[in-house]
Amino acid sequence: MFLCHKMPQRSFFYKGKQFPICARCTGILVGYGIGILYICLIHKTHLVYELGLMIPIAIDGIGQYLGRWESTNTRRFVTGVLAGIATVCLFRFAAYSGLNAGREMNAWLKSR
Repeated sequence: MFLCHKMPQRSFFYKGKQFPICARCTGILVGYGIGILYICLIHKTHLVYELGLMIPIAIDGIGQYLGRWESTNTRRFVTGVLAGIATVCLFRFAAYSGLNAGREMNAWLKSR
């Protein structure tokens, strides 16, 4: 978000004023909120599904970069939301994996 290009043609407008970040970054921030609610309410995460949520943003970004198509703000927003949800869930997965590895190492060190 801090490196957002803020291009007017890739941003949403409300009452004639441009959002401070582009459509994709707006979607990512919304996705962060949805992702936090998801992990607080559901408590289950599935690594394969979360990685799968990153595929649409990769396809859209690569396709646009290669000049295959010009993405729309709606598509940018939706792919951003999916990527934001995935990012939060993957961060949680990484944090728990690190905590579990730390517990195992601590137990191993105590057994020596």
